[in-house]
Amino acid sequence: MIGLDIRDTAVVAVLIDDAGSVRKRAEAVGDPAVAAVTAIEGVMSVASGSSGTGSLGIAAVSLETPALARVFPALSSRFPDLPHHDRVLGSGTAAVIAESWIGAARGARDVAYFAVAEHATAGMIRDGRPVTGAHGRAPAVAWLSLNPVEREDYRKAGCVEAEVAASGIVRRLIWRIKAGDHSRVRDAVNGDLGAITVDHVLNAARERDGVSISVIRDTAKYLGMAAANLVAIVDPQILVLGGIMASAADLLLDSIRAELARRLPGPMNDALTVSTATLDSDAAAIGAARHAAKA
Repeated sequence: MIGLDIRDTAVVAVLIDDAGSVRKRAEAVGDPAVAAVTAIEGVMSVASGSSGTGSLGIAAVSLETPALARVFPALSSRFPDLPHHDRVLGSGTAAVIAESWIGAARGARDVAYFAVAEHATAGMIRDGRPVTGAHGRAPAVAWLSLNPVEREDYRKAGCVEAEVAASGIVRRLIWRIKAGDHSRVRDAVNGDLGAITVDHVLNAARERDGVSISVIRDTAKYLGMAAANLVAIVDPQILVLGGIMASAADLLLDSIRAELARRLPGPMNDALTVSTATLDSDAAAIGAARHAAKA
């Protein structure tokens, strides 16, 4: 089983066995149409010698990404059984399939998944089946409206993504620095604000940088609000938090839990299990492979 995760500037391919173990992983950067072929060829040497390897699943952050229109023609000559374009999964949906199969929500029948990294993504499992909505876009967590202010970045990417995806976190720190607040992050990049990454902010918060701590505190509030909205709609057994909510759980998890308790009715919050994702950045590719094999 092969799964592809189409990202903004890279493609990840994994070959997994029937137990979900990754037997081979390949990543290629650059134009997705070229990178997809390169990444798949990186796992095919193992696949060609395996019995039962015959399915290819694809996940992408956005089903509207222009990259998909180039990926399919690039792959079709090599993979005649390639699924139709309308069978591509959102990366959040693919990730929740993986986490409910072999990850943090193993065996659960009703699961919500929420992750933020370069983008904000989500997925849901209802009675053991992924739910994607009428057009394959659900749950579009990036577009949850958490702030009544109208802003251009909200209209382009959605309120949640604009505030708590990696670029949003960095942007809020830069705003604070430009407003006159001193942060050691500025010193770390020698004053080049364009060089700041979300890891700079997270590491500075761990080192007790006051401005970074404030930005992370605001980030946790937005994350908790978005998670509470998702839980209120899905009513899952377990909420799986991925991306920086897993990798920076030491900074974010307690505050997110507190926000969930503040914004959900008591019985709903008490019945909810909250866990961090265990499959890291390969979850979407693993879930795409699993979904294609079952289909």
